[in-house]
Parts: sequence; C-alpha cells; structure tokens
Amino acid sequence: MRNVSKTFASGFLFKKRIVAVDKVSFGIPGGKPIVFVLAGESGSGKSTIAKIILRFIKPDEGEIFYRGRNILSFNSKELFLYRKEVQAVFQDPYSALNSIYPVDHILSITAKKMRVDQNRDIDDVIDEALISVGLRPEEVRGKYPYQLSGGQRQRILLARALIPRPRLIVADEPVSMLDASLRAEILNLMIDLKNKHGASFLYITHDLSTASYVGDLMAILYRGTLVEIGTVDDIINDPLHPYTQLLMISIPIPDPSKRWQERIATPEFSAFRGLVSGCKFYERCPLRREDCRKAPPSLRKVGGRYVACYLY
Repeated sequence: MRNVSKTFASGFLFKKRIVAVDKVSFGIPGGKPIVFVLAGESGSGKSTIAKIILRFIKPDEGEIFYRGRNILSFNSKELFLYRKEVQAVFQDPYSALNSIYPVDHILSITAKKMRVDQNRDIDDVIDEALISVGLRPEEVRGKYPYQLSGGQRQRILLARALIPRPRLIVADEPVSMLDASLRAEILNLMIDLKNKHGASFLYITHDLSTASYVGDLMAILYRGTLVEIGTVDDIINDPLHPYTQLLMISIPIPDPSKRWQERIATPEFSAFRGLVSGCKFYERCPLRREDCRKAPPSLRKVGGRYVACYLY
C-alpha cells in the first residue's frame, strides 16, 4: 500500500467527514510466508484497510500493488485471479456463512466459482481442505452452520479460504469472538497453515498478546495513521511510540499482587480539543511536547524499524 487514504461521510446530510485511513503505506514481503500483524484499538481503521486490500471498497487516493501491479487498475479477469490468490477470513464466522446451506454446499460453491483443479473431484478437494484445518469430513459434512460450534465455524472459514490455494489470507479479527481455549487452537492452526501451505497472513487484531504469539512483522495503527512498524519481537519487547507503549501496558498481567497504579501513570490529558494539525495522539500522549502540535510526524527509521514520533 502506498499513501492510501479513505474518508467516509456521516451525520445529517452526510456533511461530517471521518478520515478512516490517512496516507497509509506498508508492504508484506514475498519470498517466504509470514504473518504480518496490523494492530490497533477499535476504530483505528484496520477493517477499512482489509476491505481496501480485498477490493470491497475503493480508496480515495493511493495505490495498492500485488506482485508488482496496481490492483485498482485490474480488469475483470485480473481481478478474478487476484481474488483467487488473496482470500479472507472474517471476524464473525456465523454471519460469514450462509445459514440456509450445509457445509458441503458452501465449500463446493467456492471450489466451482474459483475453478479449483478441474481435473479433481470436488468432494476430494473439500475433504482435503477440511482435514487441513483439523476437521473430520464425516463429522461436518451435511451439517448447517447453526449445528456447528464457534471453533468449527471458524475452521470452516479457514477451509473455504484455503480451497483456491491463496498466497495471502486477510484474517480480520478471526479469534475475537472465541473463548481462550479456541483462540489458541485457531492461532496454532494459522501457524500450521503458514508452514504447510505456504500462505502468508495479514492478521488484524486489537489484542497484542495474540499478535506476539503468531506474528513475524507488525504495524501499529492509530486513528488511521501508522505510528510504528517493525518485527513483532522488537515492538513487543521494546515499544518506542508512546501509543504502542500504552497498548503494551494495557495487557492485563495474571497476578493479583500487581496493582494497576503500579504499572501505568495516568497521563495528563490535553486541554486542546479538535486538533486539526499535529500528531493525532497528542491529546493522549504522556510524552508530548510543543513540536507535536505543529505537524504530524512522519515515519522515521529507528534501528530496524520505523516510528512516527518527534522523540526520535
């Protein structure tokens, strides 16, 4: 993505403008499969970026390149091949599966529409996909989504995404609606799929604890702007941007002896509201200074990563 922006209209007569994505640039390297984590709090623009990458919505400006070509200029044939190689796994597995069809029909539609290996029997393709995500075909075939557990439905979504044999899977909060034990299962499954099937993941989440478990590279998003990009180990172990630091200390520690006040100093919030220019994190930043109000900081290289902060 290069300088991608997206603004939505809302309010009475759609006069209010909401900047969901603001000049975002990042890349997922090829060569070997990785998990690229896009993290940030709710409303930061993560799902909007996912929809732009999947060509569900068009950006107002910017370019998105896939294997050297701008996806915004694809014709219908090129777009079909792109969607075959870039699949999606959504947050709510129940709403993402058509409840009036059994699992067999849902997966067979994908196999037929994506023209998957026409020399093979579709049933064999479906069975292979189900087995690869840890499901026994005889236990789920013929069943409807409401007859499956949340973990099974999420595995069905992963199986559907794997059928076209994609190079990239955009996983938008795939474990946020599951309990802790099922989260671990799905995250381990993502790692296995990356290693066995060679598919990279764009893993979108607000939970840095799961990001540290599965991720290789990470980008931190705040109010539609990237504030830090680097390896997961660097960002988790030594966060540089003040927003990333606040995200890290917001992760609960499973120790009753640790008081919240001992872990975080409450920042002195700004009296300035509706800041038009300057850093978007200014009002919440405990380390802000006068320079931060003048213009938004750009990403600067600090060691092996990039950070958008005037402190560096």
